[in-house]
Amino acid sequence: GEKMVLVACGWRHTITVSSSGSLYTYGWSKYGQLGHGDFEDHLVPHKVEALKDSSTSQISGGWRHTMALTSDGKLYGWGWNKFGQVGAGDNADHCSPAQVNFPEEQKVAQVACGWRHTLAFTEKKNVFAWGRGTSGQLGHGEIVDRNTPVIIDALSPDGPGSKKLESSAAIPFAAKIWVSPSERYALVPDEKVAKPGDVSARGNGADASVPENDVKRMRVSS
Repeated sequence: GEKMVLVACGWRHTITVSSSGSLYTYGWSKYGQLGHGDFEDHLVPHKVEALKDSSTSQISGGWRHTMALTSDGKLYGWGWNKFGQVGAGDNADHCSPAQVNFPEEQKVAQVACGWRHTLAFTEKKNVFAWGRGTSGQLGHGEIVDRNTPVIIDALSPDGPGSKKLESSAAIPFAAKIWVSPSERYALVPDEKVAKPGDVSARGNGADASVPENDVKRMRVSS
C-alpha cells in the first residue's frame, strides 16, 4: 500500500493523504463526509476519486464535514453543511468535494475546521471564516451564519479593521491557524518572524489590532 504522510480526524471519520498526494477517507458517512459520492460508511481507507487528478497538500476534519487543500491552492469541502461550513454557497449536505470559491487574488495556504465552522488563511496573510456564527465564532462582529468565505477584517491586512504597520512588508507574519473542537478558540497569525540579525522584530500581541469585544487574546508559546 501507499505510505501515508498526513492524517486528520473528524468526529467519526478519518482523512489521510499518501506520499503521492492521493486522498483517502474512512469511517462514518451519514452526511457524506467521506466524499465518495454516497452516504455509505467505510471500514478501510478508500480513495476519494473526485480528487484523483489533484495532489492534496492539507486536510482538516470538522465534526461532520471535511476540507482538503490541493497543491495548486484550490480548497474543497464536503459533508454536513447545515450552517454553511462546507463553504459552497448553500446549506445542503455534500457527499462529493465541492470547490470553495475565494477572490481571485486570494490563494489559500492553510485550512482548519471547527465543530461547525471553518477557517482559511491565504498567501496574502488574510483570514477567512464561514459556517456557524451565532456565538460570534466567525469573528465578523456579528452573530450570523455564513455559507461562503468572509474575510475577518480585524485579523487581515486587506481588512479595513486592520492597522497596517510600516514594517509589515519587511517582516512576514507567522502562518498558522487552528480551531478547537469546542469552537471557542482559534490560533491566527499574531507574531512576526524575525529575520536573522533583526532585533527590532517582536510579537507584542497588538499587531493585528483586534477589537477586544470580538476576539480575546491569549499567548501561546511555540
